[in-house]
Order: sequence, then C-alpha cells, then structure tokens
Amino acid sequence: MSSPAAPRELDRSSSRPLWAQLEEDLQRRLADGAFDTAFPGEHELAEQYGVSRHTVREALRRMRASGVVDSTRGRGSSVRHAAIEQPLGALYSLFRSVEATGVEQRSKVRVLELRRNAEVAQTLGVDPESDLVLLERLRLADGEPLALDRSWLPREVGEPLLGGTFEHTSLYGEMARLTGIRLNGGRESITALVADAPTRRLLGIKADVAVLAVTRIGCLDGRPLEFRESLIRGDRFSLSAEWPGNAGYRVDVAGMRGAESS
Repeated sequence: MSSPAAPRELDRSSSRPLWAQLEEDLQRRLADGAFDTAFPGEHELAEQYGVSRHTVREALRRMRASGVVDSTRGRGSSVRHAAIEQPLGALYSLFRSVEATGVEQRSKVRVLELRRNAEVAQTLGVDPESDLVLLERLRLADGEPLALDRSWLPREVGEPLLGGTFEHTSLYGEMARLTGIRLNGGRESITALVADAPTRRLLGIKADVAVLAVTRIGCLDGRPLEFRESLIRGDRFSLSAEWPGNAGYRVDVAGMRGAESS
C-alpha cells in the first residue's frame, strides 16, 4: 500500500491542464506531510509524474505565486513556512504568538538550574555573586526549531520555577502560576545577525539565513526581574508595529534615543 504522501498518477484524459493537476497533487502531498526535509527538484518531479519540465515549472510558478514554495536560482525550491508575526511595543509571549497562528508550540528545556553571571546580575540590580535562575529552551513550532531562548531571573523570584514545566507553556504563564508575579513593562532591542555554527545546527538553518537577536529586560513596576536573550530564525519570524495619531514610531539608532514621525 502506497504512502498517503506518494505521488498520484495524473489523468491525461482530463480537460484540466497537467500543470494544474500536478499543482493540486503537490499541495495534497504537502498537507500529508511530504517534503519535510527537502522539496524535489524539477527533474525529480518530471520523472515522478512522467511530465515535461515545462509542466513542472508552471506548477511551481503557481505555487510560488500563492506563497507555498520559494525558489532560488541554483538552489531549487523549498517549502515556505508561515512566519510568526509579533507586534512591537508590547511585552509579548512567544508561546502565545506561535499558538495564535494555529501552530503547535513546544519547547525542549536544555538548562534549568541555578547559575552565576556577574554581568546579568548587574543588569538585574542584584549582587554579582548571587545565584540566578537560568532557563534555556529550544523553541519549536510544529516540531521545527524556531528560537533559542535564555532567560535569567533573580533567585528570590525564579527559584519556584525550578519545579516548573516548560515543554508546553510559557515562562510568564509558569511565573504567574508559581509566584503570582506578572511583569508589566520593560525594554528590548532587536538586532539581525549571522549565527555561529552550533546555533545554526540547533535552529536547523543554513549559513545564509539570518537570526533576530532579541535582548529583553522585563520589569515589574520598574524593577528588572528578567533578562532574556533570544535568537529567532529570521525566515520564520516577522515584527510589526502600529502607532496612534501623530505619536510617531520610536527608534534607537547607534545608541541614540529619539522619536521620529513617519
């Protein structure tokens, strides 16, 4: 018995063009879980379906136009994953942003322990020699890596979290459940960069895919209680902003703070 994701024979007696039948069957195979690791090239598809390269190209052209696949000269086609969109200007939960798209969010906890870090401690306004709670997670969206996330909290705040479960919940959700604390402000900076080789392997990206480095200080009534560093895949995440009336959009450029209207 053939796999549900296996190609189906095209009906050459049908009035529907072969490219349309091919596009429909490729869409079906995608929905059935095919092409998770790689999308077939034109030559392979032509052989699978017994059609010309012209027919394959037309089907792929339609799939590119509808945003299903991406094609790069010299590298063939790849499945385009929906980007997770995050509004700027709000203390957000990546967990909620992912779940809001209908994508299942999971996390692999890599580290959950007490550690010391003098630089982070200074940022949080605690003694440089004090213990901090470190939570490091690999965030997954529909089973595929999305982000590498490291969160630091003062021991007095974060120690109850050492008994928390983070595979399918948010840090803020567990913080509220276990400590009653809900952060209500903060500041973050976002920088695009090229990840090192170990991080690329963890995130499953190639050397030409940038990551968004998000550094956040989360506060409760102005007091820093969280320092977070996240490396998010640039090919699966986007940022958006809205602003009311003439308030303008706030930007920081090379360390200079100011408001610009656009």
